[in-house]
Amino acid sequence: MDYQYEQTSEIEALDSIYYGDMQMLQNEPFYKFSIPIKSEGFDDGDGLACQLVFTYTPKYPEELPVVEITNDENFDDVVDKNELLKHLAEQGKENLGMVMVFTLVSAGQEWLNEKWDFIKKQREEQILAKKKADEEAEQKRFEGTRVTVESFLAWRKQFEMDMGIPAKREKELKDRNKLTGRELFLRDTTLNESDLKFLDDGDAVKVDESLFQDLDDLDISDEDDEDYIPGQSGSESD
Repeated sequence: MDYQYEQTSEIEALDSIYYGDMQMLQNEPFYKFSIPIKSEGFDDGDGLACQLVFTYTPKYPEELPVVEITNDENFDDVVDKNELLKHLAEQGKENLGMVMVFTLVSAGQEWLNEKWDFIKKQREEQILAKKKADEEAEQKRFEGTRVTVESFLAWRKQFEMDMGIPAKREKELKDRNKLTGRELFLRDTTLNESDLKFLDDGDAVKVDESLFQDLDDLDISDEDDEDYIPGQSGSESD
């Protein structure tokens, strides 16, 4: 195979295909040139792009050309250029013995488009997931937290501690123990109410009449005595 002829013929064809985009970097000792590739949407300000740099070897196309990737700043952390280089190497092995730069450029272009489509899909899914999470959080905010006996008791205990209620109760109990009977009576109105309530419930008091003697059986003969003087005993001596 006439390697020089194959290489020169391919350079002429590539210059025609990628006219204005292909840049020759050197002619000797071997051809070295770059061709840009980009994904859909890159010209609109969003997408992936880089430069593929090819260097012929002495026995190209029976040997793989040396391939480099430059101007890949927009890859950031979402694209690993080593993956692209590996993909191009696999495509090159399938085309050994034939000029292959056009095939490699096309494969690189397709790889960028697929990678960009994957990235866009991930971004859309992240946006939808965030929107869903925000909606669920908003819904929970309106629904509130379901109250159970345990959660209520825990909340009440914490609330009383925050308000200092246990300490107030303890102090009130100590102060109450120091009060006199009169102070306690004046302070605790329930003591008054308990007596009043007892009076109000007078009708409820039951009297056992059997405990009292029948008035008919009582000896009241003194009242029939003409000399009876109230307040004086009948046994008083003359």
